[in-house]
Amino acid sequence: MKTRIPDNLKADVPPTLWGKILTATPVVMTVIATMLAGLASGEMTKAQYDRSLAAQQQSKAGDQWGFFQAKRLRSAVQLGTLDVVQSGGDHPIDAAGLQSLAAAQPNSAPVQAALTLLLAARLPEQAAAPALDPAIRAALDAIERDAPEAELRQQITAVKPDLVAAAIHTALEHARAFDGLLRPVVSGGDQLGDVLDPTGSAPRALIHDFTVLRLRYSALRYDTEARLNQAVASLYELQVRQSNYSAERHHGRSQKFFYGMLAAQAAVIIATFAIAARKRNFLWSVAATAGLGALTFAVYVLMFV
Repeated sequence: MKTRIPDNLKADVPPTLWGKILTATPVVMTVIATMLAGLASGEMTKAQYDRSLAAQQQSKAGDQWGFFQAKRLRSAVQLGTLDVVQSGGDHPIDAAGLQSLAAAQPNSAPVQAALTLLLAARLPEQAAAPALDPAIRAALDAIERDAPEAELRQQITAVKPDLVAAAIHTALEHARAFDGLLRPVVSGGDQLGDVLDPTGSAPRALIHDFTVLRLRYSALRYDTEARLNQAVASLYELQVRQSNYSAERHHGRSQKFFYGMLAAQAAVIIATFAIAARKRNFLWSVAATAGLGALTFAVYVLMFV
């Protein structure tokens, strides 16, 4: 945007301080309008970026919710199968027989370690779940109880995005660490399961007992993994809402800067008319008021919106 005052209008302006101010007003207002146009465009670009980022984060959250549902379903299937297996009558597990069989296997240490956990129906000892920042915890609670929009926005925007990103990383690392703890148990159990294959020659009673132990343990494992995925998914949901709120904020700022640009452009037009008209004082005052209003509005948007 470039403003050029015709030479015949410049010649009509008195060479006084007032005349110089009157001549400079359209140029200054043009600079302000250009600045506001750039700010409006920049805020709109940020809003579009945040919307795109929210879509990517929503995809990640959807993946974690999918894992959560799949593992909860697997747990339910394991428990349902366990009920069927035990429907013929429940009897004490022959722990001694299973331990003797495990000890007879080559490289029996991991097999015995896995069997110990299966018999105890407990998972490997793992580190406690990472503690969440109080602000993150409050935001997640507000989402979970479907708080009113005003309260929800306040709680979510109070959390720094860097804290949420760090919490997601920590939660993912915690889930991977749990997978690492389970790997030897699964490997040892599979090795014993190969020996106790129903098509083999192993005693039927031991096959039944091992099946019960593995079904019970798998249900416990899948429940725990589902909770870990749920924790990660909840944090991704918080991140999605933060990005959407940020996009709304930048979109609103863009609109306000655009309105300020229109006011500054109006000031340019009025100031140009003031130079050409006889009653310059009044028109210049209107132009100056419009320009100052546009500038003040822009500062307000930058500082407080």
